[in-house]
Amino acid sequence: MKYNPLPKELYIKNRKKLTEKLPAKSLAVFHSNDIMPTNADGTMRFRQNNDIFYLSGIDQEESILILCPDFPNPDMREVLFLRETNEHIAIWEGHKYTKDEALEASGIQNIQWLANFDQVFNTLMSLSENVFLNTNEHLRADVQVESRDSRFIKTCKERFPLHTYHRVAPLMHQLRAVKEQEEINQMQIACDITENGFRRILSFVKPGVTEYEIEAEFIHEFTRNRSKGFAYEPIIASGANACVLHYIENKEICKDGDLILFDVGAEYGNYNADMSRTIPVNGRFTKRQRAVYDSVLRVQSAAMDILRPGVNIQDYHKEVGLIMQSELVSLGLIDQTDIKNQDPKWPAYKKYFMHGTSHHLGLDVHDVGTMYEAITPGMVFTVEPGIYIQEEGLGIRLENNIVIQDNGYFDLMRNIPIEAEEIEELMNKG
Repeated sequence: MKYNPLPKELYIKNRKKLTEKLPAKSLAVFHSNDIMPTNADGTMRFRQNNDIFYLSGIDQEESILILCPDFPNPDMREVLFLRETNEHIAIWEGHKYTKDEALEASGIQNIQWLANFDQVFNTLMSLSENVFLNTNEHLRADVQVESRDSRFIKTCKERFPLHTYHRVAPLMHQLRAVKEQEEINQMQIACDITENGFRRILSFVKPGVTEYEIEAEFIHEFTRNRSKGFAYEPIIASGANACVLHYIENKEICKDGDLILFDVGAEYGNYNADMSRTIPVNGRFTKRQRAVYDSVLRVQSAAMDILRPGVNIQDYHKEVGLIMQSELVSLGLIDQTDIKNQDPKWPAYKKYFMHGTSHHLGLDVHDVGTMYEAITPGMVFTVEPGIYIQEEGLGIRLENNIVIQDNGYFDLMRNIPIEAEEIEELMNKG
């Protein structure tokens, strides 16, 4: 792996947090993701299932973790199953975990090859009553591909129909939403790599460059800093493209007088950064561009100040909407008549700011966690207001990643240029 792994003590702690939430005589099972096909004999790059990674640190396909905390034999309370390697696999695919390496990565003492799974699982199930199985229950998930977890649920219930089955996803959402310091440190590295990429393009961008050339500059900087690459499909949107929220074609020429909206982030060690910045192609904001930019920046600053322990995200979004409403009135985009006549379910400000301001961030870019319960310290959120004026071909979004603390927040992107004056200065330097 390219990245420096986190210490096994984190994963020992994470497993303990989960097992403390399980009822008596419970067993929980976690599977790696599949390696997904492309065409013919091609495959996509492997991306580990975040739950098994969170609990073990194991970053390899065909791995299974079983937790059975009340089993009479202490040696069987944590079992990790790995794909057994051989000379052929080593030659064609490269190195795989040895048992000693997996022990050092995870802190799990009992590591076995996958060939032993059925026998061990039968033994553990015989003295278990509550079985916790995993599925993708993200609020935005549109699951159309059957996963290893899904296939296992079917076979497990067929073989053991009289056990009591439970969902482990809600417990994992609670745990993963609140980050340990080691995780925050990993996310800081992802944000620092993202900063390197952004500073690189500030000296690269000029009229006539293409969006895909800018994308190439980002990926160059990310990869040379031990990242696998982009945390998600990058948005490099110049001119009117910035008004398309998920524009990912990145194919146009950047024109003099236009702005470029970037929504990019590096991953590091499976943790993600998520940054948005907007810069002038020629290095100078026009008066109108600067007015809209400063409005977005003020909304972002105010939104960060609102995010505090105890705040409900739904209420927070409504409050940020009112701040944006005021800015849009000042910009002449809406007026009091628009506000008076607005549909309460779709306020007037949503014509120019139609998405949410914040989401959880971590092992997933849109990380698991509740959007309906109170915020607690240790959660990490994006803060990303934007104004999109289609009739002017102008879109601006600014996004930072913050850690919620007891008495405020810590900005993981505090060093990434965001003030208009600094961006202009860096773009016109030398």
